[in-house]
Amino acid sequence: MKTITRRLAAIAAALSGTLAVNGASLAAAPYPDRPVTIVVGYAAGGATDIVARLMAKSLTEELGQSFVVENKTGANSNIGAEIVSRATADGYTLYMGSIANTINRSLYSKLNYDFVKDFKPVGLVATIPNILVVNPKVPIKTVQEYIAYAKANPGKLTCASSGSGSSIHLSCELFKMETSTDILHVPYRGSGPAVADLLGGQVDSMFDNLPSSLPHVQAGKLRALGVTSPKRLDATPDVPTLAESGLAGFDVESWFGLMAPAGTPDAVVKRLNEALNKALASAAVQASYKQSGFYAPQPPNTPQTFSKKIASEIDKWGAVVKRANIKAN
Repeated sequence: MKTITRRLAAIAAALSGTLAVNGASLAAAPYPDRPVTIVVGYAAGGATDIVARLMAKSLTEELGQSFVVENKTGANSNIGAEIVSRATADGYTLYMGSIANTINRSLYSKLNYDFVKDFKPVGLVATIPNILVVNPKVPIKTVQEYIAYAKANPGKLTCASSGSGSSIHLSCELFKMETSTDILHVPYRGSGPAVADLLGGQVDSMFDNLPSSLPHVQAGKLRALGVTSPKRLDATPDVPTLAESGLAGFDVESWFGLMAPAGTPDAVVKRLNEALNKALASAAVQASYKQSGFYAPQPPNTPQTFSKKIASEIDKWGAVVKRANIKAN
């Protein structure tokens, strides 16, 4: 009986040691060891979706696991943000944040997530200017003609956006304030559907993110009137800035950045940030950015620098929303 007991004890000890080794191995498994989801709060085809898919492809190559984009649309990206804010903080569900999330802090009286407290910044992914485009059937060829047309037809000229409170929407609101014009805002569930209706003539104009409208401008399907950047763009050298067109100081820059749920381990965030910056430095991403109209962030691109940018953007757009007296429910 004693012999059997000793044997059982030895077996138990061996099993315990094996389980301990296996547990340690699992704990030390490098991130990521399974597919990662990047949630986009807008429909496919818009700038947020375009840059998210580009980054998903690059991060897949950098980290050796699949990064997959999922579109969770609605409420100017708030639905997607809320989903990720409640996800397990292990680095396997990420969010492609944007300027809209900092605008939403002031725009919505009640949100079911806190973009500062519920998220941990990973790194800035890209910045882009917006571009004022019109359907070619609209008899407008310059910014000044756009202003004149709006004043001659108050409330009749339509301006589409990817959603209330998006940088596309706020660009239009700033334009209206600066020019004392009455232009009807028409919100959509993303830039893609808005551009589709602009191409079809259901709406007249849009201050779109450059990447989603650029191919249509180049194909002659949309007419570009001006860009919201301080300088002309390499992708559209013949298109003047709004400042050149009579709106001195007009400057709107959209941005996109990778976010993780609050509580995600620092080591995971660090690994993601390093992989992100390697991807941004690659020839493939740089070529894609140049072709699409995106601009890579300047180094150092760290979670800390991105966090400071978020705080600055919240302050900036909070003031604009208050001045324009814009509210969304």
